[in-house]
Amino acid sequence: MPLSPTPPLGVHTGAPRAGGDPLVSETLKTLARAVRSFQLYLPNNPMHVRAIDSARAAFVTLWEKMDSIEFGVTETEFTHDDVPMLAETDRGGESLPWLFYKDGIRSFEIRKGFETKELALFLGALKAVRVQAGGDEDLVTLFWECDFECMSYTYEEAGGDGYAAPGAELLRGGAPTGVVDAPAENEKDAGTYGAGSSQFARISDFDSTLYFLEEQEISYLHQSIRDEFAGDLRPSVAAALLDTFESQADPTVREEICGILENFMLVLLSGLQFRTAAFLIRECAAASARAEGVVPSHKQRLGDLVDRISDPATLNQLLDALEDTRLQPPQQDLVSLFTQLKPSALTPLMSHLVRSRNSELRAILEEAVTRLASSNTLDLMALIGSDDEAVSLEAMRRAGDIRSPAAVAPLAHVLDSASETSRAAALAALAQIGSPGAMQVLERGLDDGDRDIRLFVVKACAERQYRPVLARLERAIKDRLTRDGSSSEKTAFFDAYATLGGDAAVPLLENILVPRGMLARKEDPMTRASAAMALGKLGTDRALDAVRKALGDKEVIVRSAATRAMRGGE
Repeated sequence: MPLSPTPPLGVHTGAPRAGGDPLVSETLKTLARAVRSFQLYLPNNPMHVRAIDSARAAFVTLWEKMDSIEFGVTETEFTHDDVPMLAETDRGGESLPWLFYKDGIRSFEIRKGFETKELALFLGALKAVRVQAGGDEDLVTLFWECDFECMSYTYEEAGGDGYAAPGAELLRGGAPTGVVDAPAENEKDAGTYGAGSSQFARISDFDSTLYFLEEQEISYLHQSIRDEFAGDLRPSVAAALLDTFESQADPTVREEICGILENFMLVLLSGLQFRTAAFLIRECAAASARAEGVVPSHKQRLGDLVDRISDPATLNQLLDALEDTRLQPPQQDLVSLFTQLKPSALTPLMSHLVRSRNSELRAILEEAVTRLASSNTLDLMALIGSDDEAVSLEAMRRAGDIRSPAAVAPLAHVLDSASETSRAAALAALAQIGSPGAMQVLERGLDDGDRDIRLFVVKACAERQYRPVLARLERAIKDRLTRDGSSSEKTAFFDAYATLGGDAAVPLLENILVPRGMLARKEDPMTRASAAMALGKLGTDRALDAVRKALGDKEVIVRSAATRAMRGGE
């Protein structure tokens, strides 16, 4: 018995009812606006986001009244209970009803949950069928690929009778209708095909033969088929094009391949196929070097593929789009692409690294910038003097990480900057580099106008055991610190002076701790206490002899500091 056709969802044979639910009509209009915005604007555009949010909100409101909604489709209208809810008389590419109708869809049903789970898939399918108007894909195929759970539809094949195709009820999650006749009695065990044989092939017709496949062979074939369908053909397409470029010396053929590869690169980037894009960049460089008789213009076009992506304007657009994209780690494909870029890409990559709020993107940029900077040291040094302070700070940090002596000269220029943040970053990088030239420039920070910077520099000199700074430390202690230095600064300078000078530093610190003579200047108690602690940390016999002289001092602070110094600074 043949399958009985069923009428489309939302299409009734009775007379149409007058009027319609305005909430349903408004929901459809909001959905139509979202379709247009999804096609016109990039994902990071506020209009794109606002339109999708409005569509979701409209469905949420609709679900307060019902759990599902069915629509019929005509050439110019979407109907509900035979009442037009959305009418667009133009049959062009902008008409939403016509877009459904021309591809055979005659009705569709949307259920609760569609707006959160499948709205983006639905909009993406409509965008795809509009973009490739006249192409091989139709809306039914795209909807089938989406595998909707909260949306179902009925359609008719070309030349159909307006009813759903046999088996279309499966799209709604129902059971198939109709009955299939069983084979005749004389066909049940037929082993050959003849006039009276069944139209169905049975596995029992084959598995008893002498050469039937073993289980492991069947499993191997299944796995091979799965691997074949799961594999990405794009690298193979790129390789085939470049093989043709190398083997065909005809300039016309190579010119055409260059144009195809340029368009192919745009397709890869728009589809977020970063691994294949990186593969294409690498292979283009190799092919232009291997191929014989390549004219300069073709070599230039292949090289321009990476130049175009490395261009700051282009790369900024790509990074802006990725900022609003959820990137699931690991993303080595994207890192691989970024590391293929030219040194000019360092500026936008660093700028986005310090400003991005997307944690997944920041992790990718961190790895990519590290690789790119380590292989392009001179370009990294040039970025230290960038007008963009964020880029300059990041370049200084990375120059310190790789400890490159080439960074000393540009870092020295930064010390003349009015920005305390930039000066601090430059001095931190110099301390990490630690070469004699870097330490000599770092020494200038002892005279910086910012107290925190001075403290950092004096501690860095002590940690690096940089003894040439002793003369500057002694001058600072005599001329400035004893008069207007803070307690923490005096402690840091005295400690560094004692550590680097050894017993040679004892006379100056002893004179501060225990002034000699009736007319000798006596420093304030905090200064003298700092000198006592520095001598205690030095811990030599000569230093401790000086501390003992202050054990009976009348100032409690000095006496307490001397006692602690004798116990080793406890």
